Amino acid sequence: MLKFAPLGLLLLSGTAIAAPVSRPAVIIHQFDALALSPDGAKTATVESDDPGNLADEPHGVVTVRDANGKIVAHYDPCSVCRYSGLAWSPKGDALVFLGADRKASKTTLYRAGGGEAQSLTVISGVANTPRFSADGKRIALLATIGARKMTGATEAAAAQVGEIGASEDEQRISVLPATGGALKQISPADTYVYEFSWTPDGKGFAATAAKGNGDNNWWIATLNYIDASSGASRVIAAPKMQMNMPRVSPDGKSVAFIGGLMSDWGSVGGDVYTVALSGGTPADVTPGYKGTFQGIDWRGNALAATALIGDKAAAVTIDPSAKSVQVHWSAPVATSAQTFNGPIAFSADGAIAATVMQDFTHAEEIARGKLPALAPITHENAKLPAGVAVESVHWKNDGFDVQGWLVKPTKVTPGKHPMITIVHGGPSSASRPRYIAEGGQHGTGFDFVGPFIAKGYFVFYPNPRGSYGQGDAFTRANIRDFGRGDLRDILAGIDAVEKTNPVDDARLGLYGHSYGGWMSMWANTQTRRFKAIVAGAGIANWTSYYGQNGIDKWMIPFFGASVYDDPVVYRDASPIEFIKQAKTPTLAYVGERDVECPAPQSVEYWHALKTIGTPVKLVIYAGEGHRFRKLSNLEDLRTRVVDWFGLYLREKQS
Repeated sequence: MLKFAPLGLLLLSGTAIAAPVSRPAVIIHQFDALALSPDGAKTATVESDDPGNLADEPHGVVTVRDANGKIVAHYDPCSVCRYSGLAWSPKGDALVFLGADRKASKTTLYRAGGGEAQSLTVISGVANTPRFSADGKRIALLATIGARKMTGATEAAAAQVGEIGASEDEQRISVLPATGGALKQISPADTYVYEFSWTPDGKGFAATAAKGNGDNNWWIATLNYIDASSGASRVIAAPKMQMNMPRVSPDGKSVAFIGGLMSDWGSVGGDVYTVALSGGTPADVTPGYKGTFQGIDWRGNALAATALIGDKAAAVTIDPSAKSVQVHWSAPVATSAQTFNGPIAFSADGAIAATVMQDFTHAEEIARGKLPALAPITHENAKLPAGVAVESVHWKNDGFDVQGWLVKPTKVTPGKHPMITIVHGGPSSASRPRYIAEGGQHGTGFDFVGPFIAKGYFVFYPNPRGSYGQGDAFTRANIRDFGRGDLRDILAGIDAVEKTNPVDDARLGLYGHSYGGWMSMWANTQTRRFKAIVAGAGIANWTSYYGQNGIDKWMIPFFGASVYDDPVVYRDASPIEFIKQAKTPTLAYVGERDVECPAPQSVEYWHALKTIGTPVKLVIYAGEGHRFRKLSNLEDLRTRVVDWFGLYLREKQS
């Protein structure tokens, strides 16, 4: 591993410079982008094998399986493409999917149905979310022609050169015949559409949209009706909340959506609302529910939905007229299907569900069943061992019921052990179960827990106030209170763990990325409890951050006003204002082109700790955004994190 001075800053190119630790290969079969056929008889996923520490993400293949998990078809028409956006036709006789050739900056829409996959259209840019009209004759999707970056604020920013803001990527609803042909852009040219739903008559769409920069303006998006012929748009509703998953009812009279306080586009959570398609004020049909809804779709007069209820994922039915919720299935697992289709997919009648399921001790598998049954139908990862033990920890603080996950070795040796606390991003999010693999870095989901468990460490994932899982009031409990109540929740959770587990309070570490990165920087100024910190994509100074980041609109719901109208509330939560109290050794890292938490924030924090003499290192990864894409960079980072905590939380010497 490269040696460098205790106080240093590095800018890394795509080539890793920290030698990865030699580890045995652990092959994980990956499932992505699950779609369930309307009759519930078939699943389609993008599948690949990942042995870890690859130079690039493994190439996936579109795979169709029957109700028992047996493979009945493979589709791989483009050896250099990454597949996504799987969608079945209304009759289930055809499957469409997207193939993105990132180097060529083009995306192809394919159709498969009994034979080889055929190209329907080629898009010069990026695209997502293909959906058939109710009669199956047309396909709509979201396309960005000539895109300068990948979709979403977590992706690396386009180069900031020339006149800033003069030209923006605009994602638009585009339509083509289901048999293929020219793509027609429908929605207004100056408007970014985030999500959409066909009306049953095929004459239009319900969509969340905003004018201007797509990365930033989701937090002020309105719910619109867009005419499928003319592209004319009118506002259905403009509530002061974030909205996900607009869905038009089967009778075409109303729109349901998930609304609430959401800090990231794509991190879905809130209550369920309905509003007349003709326009009006949305009504909360799940008021006061002690859970967070993360996916919805109409099934007759009811909504089939996915929820996070405490520490469990759940498949539920919502009766909008009665404002009631019925839980059909729940388990302490993580579920996933497709980002903007919800974590669990449902058949056309809502009776059958399917998802990709995993937990801390079981790697992902396709689960399917007639509700309330939902169980694995694949066994691709069944031989992978359970490398950890886990418990769901519950504690009370400031009148709140708080939950978190404690992960520990399967065999705990005598004596007390170091523990690393991992704070999730968001803050509107939650730490959920994730298989802890041996070996190296798998995929682009950064995870360094395996090596620490092997060394005897404990790892704690708290879900403090501001998190999902306990209802809207709990998610909103950190408004204008960043770093106070939520930090107290985290510290109280550590206390709860220490009461029942052999954790050494003198060897506590703290890690976080994004909001978790800010919390790591902040905690360094508020407590001496931690002996080593790693802060990824953090925020040192909310005042300067407001003017540097590409998503400043997210801050208003959380801080109550802009920094120009209420600067005090921003300063009160800025680590830089309390920097002389920061004495804990800190490793900071960030992507060079991070839109959400720009690199200058980490530089400012590094400079401050360096100035006051606190041990600090900063690594800036060239070309990376908020979410790292280069696997060599993730493996390099993994090695650095393991080394950093190992240095300061090392086992006691005899």
